[in-house]
Amino acid sequence: MSSSILQQPAQQLPENLQTTSDQQWQKLQEGLDAELFEGLKALPHAEKIIVCSEYVVDSMLRFPYLLAEMLEQEWFTAPLNAARMRAILQAKLAGCSTENDLHRALRQFRRQMMMRIIWRDFSFTANMWQTTAELSDLADICVDEALNWLYDFYTPKWGTPYSKEEEGSAPQPQRMSVIGMGKLGACELNLSSDIDLMFCFPKHGQTQGGSRSLDNQDFFIRLGQKLIAALDVNTVDGFVFRVDMRLRPYGQSGSLALSHNAMVEYYHDQGREWERYAMIKARIIAGDLDGGNALLEELNSFVYRKYVDFSAIESLRDMKSMINREVRRKGLFTNVKLGPGGIREVEFITQVFQLIRGGRDTELQERSIRKVLPIISDLGLIPQGVTDELLEGYLFLRNAEHALQGVADQQTQTLPEDDFPRLRMAYIMNFDNWQDFEARLELERAKVSKHFANVIAAPEDEEEQDDSQSAELGALWKGEYDPEGGARLLQEQGFEDSESTYRRLDSLRCSRVVQGLQREGRERLEAFMPMLLQAVTESHAPSQTLERTLLLVEAVLRRSAYFVLLMENPSALRQLVKLCSASPWIAEHLAKTPILLDELLNPATLYTPADIELLRDDLRQQMLRLPEEDEEAQMEALRYFKRAHVLRVAASDINQTRHLMKVSDYLTFIAEAVLEYVLQMAWKTLTDKYGVPAKADGVLCDPAFVIVGYGKMGGIELGYGSDLDLVFLHDAAPQGVTDGDSKGKKSIDNGVFFTRLGQRIIHILNTLTPSGQLYEVDMRLRPSGNSGLLVSSVKAFRDYQLKEAWTWEKQALVRARVVAGSPEVAEKFAQVRAEILTERRDLNQLRDDVVSMRIKMRDNLGSKPDATGEHTSFHLKQDAGGMVDIEFIAQYCVLRFGDQHPELLQWTDNMRILETVEQVGLLTPDQVAQLSEAYLVYRQAAHDASMQMVPSVVPADQFTEHRANVTRIWQSLLESR
Repeated sequence: MSSSILQQPAQQLPENLQTTSDQQWQKLQEGLDAELFEGLKALPHAEKIIVCSEYVVDSMLRFPYLLAEMLEQEWFTAPLNAARMRAILQAKLAGCSTENDLHRALRQFRRQMMMRIIWRDFSFTANMWQTTAELSDLADICVDEALNWLYDFYTPKWGTPYSKEEEGSAPQPQRMSVIGMGKLGACELNLSSDIDLMFCFPKHGQTQGGSRSLDNQDFFIRLGQKLIAALDVNTVDGFVFRVDMRLRPYGQSGSLALSHNAMVEYYHDQGREWERYAMIKARIIAGDLDGGNALLEELNSFVYRKYVDFSAIESLRDMKSMINREVRRKGLFTNVKLGPGGIREVEFITQVFQLIRGGRDTELQERSIRKVLPIISDLGLIPQGVTDELLEGYLFLRNAEHALQGVADQQTQTLPEDDFPRLRMAYIMNFDNWQDFEARLELERAKVSKHFANVIAAPEDEEEQDDSQSAELGALWKGEYDPEGGARLLQEQGFEDSESTYRRLDSLRCSRVVQGLQREGRERLEAFMPMLLQAVTESHAPSQTLERTLLLVEAVLRRSAYFVLLMENPSALRQLVKLCSASPWIAEHLAKTPILLDELLNPATLYTPADIELLRDDLRQQMLRLPEEDEEAQMEALRYFKRAHVLRVAASDINQTRHLMKVSDYLTFIAEAVLEYVLQMAWKTLTDKYGVPAKADGVLCDPAFVIVGYGKMGGIELGYGSDLDLVFLHDAAPQGVTDGDSKGKKSIDNGVFFTRLGQRIIHILNTLTPSGQLYEVDMRLRPSGNSGLLVSSVKAFRDYQLKEAWTWEKQALVRARVVAGSPEVAEKFAQVRAEILTERRDLNQLRDDVVSMRIKMRDNLGSKPDATGEHTSFHLKQDAGGMVDIEFIAQYCVLRFGDQHPELLQWTDNMRILETVEQVGLLTPDQVAQLSEAYLVYRQAAHDASMQMVPSVVPADQFTEHRANVTRIWQSLLESR
């Protein structure tokens, strides 16, 4: 037991237990020879164990030779790990020639180990976790060794089972796997527990080499029956473990042993929610471990859904209700397992989080409560203080359970009613009296009950709902209103386009998809829709908001667990409505990736985007959960990471908690974190295959490669739908090769290596997966554009910029910066950039090139005049006086004056370039203020347009003053001669 949660042991035996102690010692003195008796009395803690465990005393008197062996081998005091216990049992089984011999050896071994385990548990020599681990090891060893003995004993008679011959392969011998469930599966078995088992075997076939051939299934059913008898039958020596097989597929009516294929087919086609709950703890404990573990891996998708699965809470709530009814019917309120605040409630709390989130947060796929509870708090699902209290309560309750069971090796969890067993139990638990123990027990149960209610109890809205309103909206959804009455009801509820909204709802309700839903999905939709309709009435434009939200509803019709998530979390539903009301872009974002609904559960993080370091850490933590070799899973995780964090930025944006510049910063940070990780992924893939390329000096590089961001990425101005303008550079030896040959890999030219590296990066970013595309990548700004090499060396890049690049390419270089890769190569790029941007130029040619390019862009991309020749609209980016004019002004200043003012090269974003332009006196403070203000106003308007999914075009009469100011400065700087 864990002394940390128990009272200090009593200094002496309580007076009311002294008589019992004297009687027990008297019986032992009379029943044992003098040497054994003296050896027993000399054991530490003997006084307490003798008075508290009738089972230990009875075992010593009935089987003194077992006690003699234990004293001789010092098993009461010396630690016995699993390997040592297995060796002891194997030695005992070596002399067994009949099944009766097997039964006797198993039972006597189990009795010795149980005497030892109870001794250590009651004396606090072992804590509760050590006790349950030893008990689980004991069960594993007994089952495995008994199975091995029986297999070897019966294969000469029944034959050895072999798989069916498959074309091109020889039949393989088959062995059975034993699956441990419940507390055994979790390695947390209690002192007198039955063991829940399931039997399976790899493939169908026939036995060979026996007196007659059997089907493999028949063989393993027989073997399973023999194994159960070896463990469960009560003989003169007792039993080993009570075996419960009711958790197997189809329960008691199902076959005792199934093939792996039959198991998979059953769970994926017929598995029920409670079986998911049970399979959380499934563990292969005996027999064919490799084959069994492969089966459990295949069943993992049945247990853990890939999405956040709030449907699990319904089934757990139903299970708990059923248990509560049993508690009331049978009067089990004093049961420390099933009663209020009992062991089962702690198990339910942990498993509800595992079933809901275990498919995505894979670290929750853990059998042990001791390990799972801290993970739950680490993930921020419940506070650490709560998990600490649950663990403390669980420890106390499990210790109390052991104190009940270790007395007589009985499977009981019910508190005693008589004075003597109460006093004995308090003494085992190190309390001076029953009243003190009971007070502590009630305190722990009250804490567990409170936390259980917070997690499992049915949700209640924070505000009282208008039941009549909800009922009417529910009737509307069910089609009980005609079009006129339905539209009138919606109008009364504030829907601005009630007739259209009614038609939209009616169309959805009558759609083939909705009509084809299974019963469970249909029931969930019918429960959810009135809640949604009521929630959207709180928005400023309910019809518009509902239309946007229905995109999500239609996306998840066949994944109704999402409806449960929103019904279980009314605050998340309110956040959904708020976001969809504010932006159709967010509504579409959520509809494309419904798993993001999980983000709505925590407003604290939803409205607080992470900075670059937190993003890197979050991405690293997410990727640590995935196998390195599973690139598909990593690509999906990257897409979820990006979409989740972009949603947080958008939420804080519409909540007006972030300035526009900060929004762009955060969106750029997300892209940087993704690019850094994608580069690592691609580098590992390529170097694993080809080895590492060499640098110009012959030193291997790790990696001499950078990703350069241009445009909005380089200028730290990404928007929600921005693509990434990228250029790839390397600094490896031009004639070098990778070191693959020295490591048994294929060696390739450095140039080929880096081209494939670039292709790999683009593949990871561009590929459409079930979660969509990570980023769209534009590589046209690389040297020679689409006709140029995908990856250039730093030297080749410099040569191109000096000898061949157009003026517009040097303008683009103003906004270029390294966003991922080698710091050493990044420094070389910075030097090349500075050299290019400060080179001496023909100033007239520079001005002509910039103006010519601007006119060409304006003519091709700007707004067009109407039939009368008038411009009725203003394109925020491309028209005269717009954003691109301001960007060109900043770029022209860098190219024109960079050689005189190198500080102009420091920044890549327009706002800070303009600030530097003012600092060095190239434009007046008023001019810079006018440009900066216009740029921010335009960007905000364009940003708002993207959120509303409309073009960046406004009526011509808007922003006239800003346009005039920008045009005036443009003309004074670039068109005056």
